Amino acid sequence: MQKIGNVLSLFDGLSGGQIALKRAGIDYDQYYASEVDKYAIDIAKKNNPEMMHLGDVTKWREWDIDWSKIGLLIGGSPCQGFSFAGKRLNFDDPRSKLFFVYVDILNHIRAVNPNVKFMLENVKMKKESLDVISETLGVQPVFINSATVSAQNRQRYYWTNWAVTVPEDRGIVLGDVLENGVVDRDKSFCIDANYFKGGNLKQYFEKHRRQLVFSANGLCHVGDADLNGHDLLKRVYHPAGKAPTVNTGGGGNTEPKVLVAPDKWRKLTPLECERLQTVPEGYTEGVSNSQRYRMLGNGWTVDVIAHIFEEGMA
Repeated sequence: MQKIGNVLSLFDGLSGGQIALKRAGIDYDQYYASEVDKYAIDIAKKNNPEMMHLGDVTKWREWDIDWSKIGLLIGGSPCQGFSFAGKRLNFDDPRSKLFFVYVDILNHIRAVNPNVKFMLENVKMKKESLDVISETLGVQPVFINSATVSAQNRQRYYWTNWAVTVPEDRGIVLGDVLENGVVDRDKSFCIDANYFKGGNLKQYFEKHRRQLVFSANGLCHVGDADLNGHDLLKRVYHPAGKAPTVNTGGGGNTEPKVLVAPDKWRKLTPLECERLQTVPEGYTEGVSNSQRYRMLGNGWTVDVIAHIFEEGMA
């Protein structure tokens, strides 16, 4: 295993990159981080007291570090301008323009250490934005859905200057990470930074966002009626879900059955979100639940990053 020297993590958040390095068994010297969210900094320092925070990434020219010893540059520049869930302002969004700060820092390091390795992460986006990033970095990304290593659908692009493959599917489903309750799908909808606001049935079923957990017998197909006939004809469905195809039979218990009793639902707990992001359990404890949800939604699926690091440095 090679030693990579110092690590510089931009937009470090809760320091998922550091968790991934340790999980992958990658040996490094100093871990430098740039972050401005005080709650994320507090959690990162609580779990990694030896790390060093440098502050605002836009003030990087003021950082007093030995740039020649940076062996790995990582980061996930803010994605709000690229995300299909946002206004899609692309590089007109000032947060997305921070990608070019990442590039400036990468070029600065390359001038004194041409062998520096780098990894950049970002969301699924329009092709024109994707092409700008790829052409600027000089590499094509690998597209990985976190669903391969966790119970969450989280589609992301990863640019690196080493070869990366898609990890094998571990077969983890959403029911595996729940503290209690039931769900109607194998993989959670993507957890975002606004998950702390919670969700509702209309948003869940119609927009496929803000994963919910239910306390009854599940959703959509919630149980079977005590009727004679084929199993499909016995199925009872949740009124907020999608009904099965209406057929031309008519009568004879062939019509779709709908649940009329009240149902209870909740959002995922912070612990369940830690499990979805493959962050150590309890890692984000110490701040409010709202801040835990926010930093987890902004963070990385750690096991995806660990897989990427293993392929480039282990």
